[in-house]
Amino acid sequence: MKLILLNRHAASRTLELGKWSLALLSACFIGVPLGLVAFSYQLGFGEGVVSEQAARVSAQEQAAIDRAESLAQMGVEAQSRLTAMTRRLASLQSHVTRLDALGSHLTDLAGLEADEFDFSGPPALGGPALPLTAAPPSVAEVNTQFTALDALFERREVQFDVLAGLLSAEQLRAEATPAGRPIRSGWQSSPYGSRIDPISGERAWHEGADFAGREGSDILAVASGVVSWSGYKSGYGTMVEVSHGDGLSTRYAHNQENLVDVGDLVRRGDVIALMGSSGRSTGPHVHFEVFKNGRAVDPASYVRRTHR
Repeated sequence: MKLILLNRHAASRTLELGKWSLALLSACFIGVPLGLVAFSYQLGFGEGVVSEQAARVSAQEQAAIDRAESLAQMGVEAQSRLTAMTRRLASLQSHVTRLDALGSHLTDLAGLEADEFDFSGPPALGGPALPLTAAPPSVAEVNTQFTALDALFERREVQFDVLAGLLSAEQLRAEATPAGRPIRSGWQSSPYGSRIDPISGERAWHEGADFAGREGSDILAVASGVVSWSGYKSGYGTMVEVSHGDGLSTRYAHNQENLVDVGDLVRRGDVIALMGSSGRSTGPHVHFEVFKNGRAVDPASYVRRTHR
């Protein structure tokens, strides 16, 4: 094969290629395109692998993000449930505090021993610890138990309030009923009923009981009530009268000094006057009368009563 090389500045030249030269030149012209094809294929294959790997990484990242968001949502829901249960617990604690106060109040009203019903400490419980075979309760079951316990506490509070009202009313009636002597120390110098009058010497009716003692000693209210009289009264001298309700009233006469005024509220055992000998009297004592529905009655049955 002959190749003619043309040149503007020099004479043309002719090259004669042999069989082996022709084969080498053909290989060069054919190899270059094939190399380019191979390089392009290798480049495309590499890019495909990278794209596939990138797709897999992106899917994993998205799955991780989804899991993180799910966990965050579960945390928010758990916190919300915890807050709700904390509020329920606070409500139950307030119920327990009120029930403890009501229990202590009922214990006092009923006159029970404080050691027997001690509401300041936990209840006495015990027994061997045995393993549970059942599964732990769910959140819904715990909420149901909280609701039932809350309703039980509310019913108990209403019942305790009613019972406390009844006991308070009974206690008020008991405190408003005369009981005991109107003095701390001394002796009964004259009973209720017919007697020889110490001043006139004639038979007369005595509507009270006399208790003698030291002048200036304390005179005590024998029941709770409101002072309806405090002042001087003919025959009685300086006198205090206390109204106890239910038609009951008591009188304390011949006092040296009254220590209460009309309208004062007195409790059983309060000092209301000092013993004296004012009015129609032969010596220091207190003339004690009990009136029921406006009529004087024998104080003896009330004096013998003990305080509840």
